[in-house]
Amino acid sequence: MAKEAKNKAKKEKNEKKENKTFFKDFKAELKKVTWPTAKQLSTKTAVVIAIVILIAGIVFALDSAFDKGYEFIVTKATQHAASSVEENVENTDESTNEGNNETTIQEESTDIPTEDAQTTENGQTTE
Repeated sequence: MAKEAKNKAKKEKNEKKENKTFFKDFKAELKKVTWPTAKQLSTKTAVVIAIVILIAGIVFALDSAFDKGYEFIVTKATQHAASSVEENVENTDESTNEGNNETTIQEESTDIPTEDAQTTENGQTTE
């Protein structure tokens, strides 16, 4: 157990040294950094803001163009679909009317007595 306690103490001591050297190295590196002057900072900031505004304008223009194109396509497709539906309804109405005329003719022909059947005075047919 004594050995484990000594090893633990050594590890903690080494970690503290590593932490101290890390912060010393960190501070030394920050001293090596060349910081921009106020004029350089403001110039570069203005350039970044200008580029962001320019790109935002381009994205807005493209978005608007695609939106208008989408609306145009949807409008044309809707108009085309509506005209197709109207044509189908007209064709269906015409074919239905023709079918109704044929049905009426068939119904009238079934009322005609056949040669085998004889009509009585009351209008009833007998076979």
